[in-house]
Formats: sequence, structure tokens, C-alpha cells
Amino acid sequence: MMDIAEILKNKQVVIFELDDVLFPEKDYLLQVYYLFAQFIEYTEQKDAGATLAFLRGEFEQNGVKDLFDKTANQFGLDSKYKYNFELLHQNARLPLKLLLYQTILDLMQELVVNRKKIFIVTAGDPEQQLNKIKQIEWNGLEQYLTVYFTDELKQQKSEIFQNILNDNNLLADDALVIGANNFDAQQSKIVNLPYIRSLEIFK
Repeated sequence: MMDIAEILKNKQVVIFELDDVLFPEKDYLLQVYYLFAQFIEYTEQKDAGATLAFLRGEFEQNGVKDLFDKTANQFGLDSKYKYNFELLHQNARLPLKLLLYQTILDLMQELVVNRKKIFIVTAGDPEQQLNKIKQIEWNGLEQYLTVYFTDELKQQKSEIFQNILNDNNLLADDALVIGANNFDAQQSKIVNLPYIRSLEIFK
């Protein structure tokens, strides 16, 4: 596991992605699938346990691609329910709060104590991403966050990164990006920002 003090050394700003950086995205999706399975049981009298088991298995094996269509084929569901499936992704009220990775919680608390600025720059459906943010257990950190939705702003992450630097009169070395994948790394590189993949923090 990385030394948090070393990560923060000489940094004034840390920029995070959301999914699989601050919390495991599957914790959100599996609760959405649970709610959808309950909805289908109520409307179609189909066993929620079987529906959820199928959704979970397909998701863990093959990801989210065509997940509704596969489920509809498996259980004979009308295509009209795709609307409900997608709507739940945007506005589901989860049974359980989403929990930050403990290491990330420790890191963000350290940032606040040391008066560093915290930004979240996240891609994807803005409504869905905001819904996730609202249901995370922030432990009081929410007041220290500034959030940018790339799809809402219609900007690349690299543009937003540069704007954050400009707005705070910072050089690239004053900031750090913690992302989830190669795309985040590439976007950081465009503006010469130091980058860490979130998984490296947990080693």
C-alpha cells in the first residue's frame, strides 16, 4: 500500500474519478439490479431471486453490455421494461449507502486536514453520476468537494483538468489525478498531470 503522506507531498489539489476510484461501482449496480428484480416480481410475478441471480451472474461474467436484453430473453420480459431498467440507473434510491474505499476515505480526510482541494471529474450520464454521489456515505467530506461532469460540460477531462489548474493558479506538479483506467491516464498526460491508478493505492 502506498504511503499517503508521500502521495500528498507538494500537492495542492487532488482530482478523483468516481467509479472504482472512490467506491466500487458494482456496489451501486448490484443494488439497482436488486430493485429492478423486485419491480419485476411485483409487476410480472416473476421470482425476484432468480432475476437478480441472472443479472448478477451476467454482470460479473460479461459486464453491463446488453444486460437488459439478455435478462428479457431469459425471463420473457416485455421490451417496455427497458425504460424502467434505465430509469433505475439514474434515480434509484438504494437500500444501502455506498461506502468509500477505506484507503480513499483516509486519503481524503488527510487532504482536508492539510487544506488541500478535492475535485471529482467524472464521465458518464450526469444524472446517474449525481445519484451515486448523493448516496455515498461521505463522513462529512461532501462540503469539501467540487464536482465536474464531463458529459454535462461537453468537455474532455483534460480540458477540465487544465481549467482547474488555471482557476487555482497551479502548475501541473501541484496537482495529482487518481483515476481508474488508461483513458484517465491519457487525459492526465495531455496536460502533464501526475497520475496514479486507484488500484496502485490499494496494493
